[in-house]
Amino acid sequence: MLRGRSAPGHGTRTAAPPPAGRAARGPGGVRNQVERRTIGAGALSVGSVGLGCMPMNWGYTTSQQNGESSLRAVHAALDRGCTVLDTADMYGPFTNELLVGRVLKERRADAFVSTKCGLLVGEQHIVANGRPGYVKRACDASLRRLQTEVIDLYQLHRADPEVPVEETWGAMAELVSAGKVRALGLCAVGARAPRRPEWRGQRARRRERGGTGAHGAAEAPGMHDATLRQLERVQQVFPVSAVEAELSVWSREALAALLPWCEARGVGFLAAMPLGNGFLSGTLTPGQGFEPDDLRARHPRFTAEMMAANQPIVAGLRRVAARHGATPAQVALAWVLARGRHVVALPGTKREAWAVENAGAAELRLTERDLAEIAELPAARGSWED
Repeated sequence: MLRGRSAPGHGTRTAAPPPAGRAARGPGGVRNQVERRTIGAGALSVGSVGLGCMPMNWGYTTSQQNGESSLRAVHAALDRGCTVLDTADMYGPFTNELLVGRVLKERRADAFVSTKCGLLVGEQHIVANGRPGYVKRACDASLRRLQTEVIDLYQLHRADPEVPVEETWGAMAELVSAGKVRALGLCAVGARAPRRPEWRGQRARRRERGGTGAHGAAEAPGMHDATLRQLERVQQVFPVSAVEAELSVWSREALAALLPWCEARGVGFLAAMPLGNGFLSGTLTPGQGFEPDDLRARHPRFTAEMMAANQPIVAGLRRVAARHGATPAQVALAWVLARGRHVVALPGTKREAWAVENAGAAELRLTERDLAEIAELPAARGSWED
């Protein structure tokens, strides 16, 4: 048995003891449960499950943000070998890096730090800035906030349409040469990116059939075309070690082209939002509502109607979880990890108990029956194109 929940649909989670037979490590004899994976040409060693730090003070439910609680979550993740701490200068802005820096000051050797540059946050807008001079200043500022001498993975959050991406990437490569950064990564264009018009009709037909394409891959031609073009361009300047993009049971578009591109080139894939902004954990109730500053308040999949319509997906995860003594969240994460040895899941949380539960997903091995059932789950309802 892995980790259970006190009752279906509730937000509290309980943790069962980890299995015996592993060496105790970390404070208080906590056992490392997370397997190691290597990403990029430099064979960077990281835990298969990491920690998305953004929810700790940006994008989700401000009233529930608590610095001390978030620090406990980071420590709990590191104790279990979840080495990747994923942050960005725009989260807060800046406060997320400051929080992570408080942990790094004590435990730098335990962490693999991933942060990002390229987006500036204003009062009512976010703009891209890929000018080489800005990128170098942004890196220095991130190093100060993170209280570290080197960033393990420095990612371009978004390419600046007014600056050739090769110029931005070249400036980032110079940071590697200067010893300030170990490796470079690129974040994929997000959910609101333009899609080919014909894909909208394909989406509707796919929903009518109730399927998502062969092997559970969403039929999403063109979704990551812009990202793939950028990757081909920057790869000529300096090697890409990792690509970060959304991937989850209810957002499978990366399986079509982006994930195979990474696998073929030995590039790591950092799966963002692997729990579907929390929906796949089964802890959210249709119609519960979200605070105005919560990004889900404006997301089409989090209307009361769409949350109710997508409950069959969570129900399917619960069925699989029941066979393993696991939780829906752990099944969702295990599905992501099963996409390939180059994949690292980055579930975001600000709560210690959920960080512990997420780490437990690394122990879960889904069977062929499990994977087949998940592949047959209905496509998610609600999108930016509908």
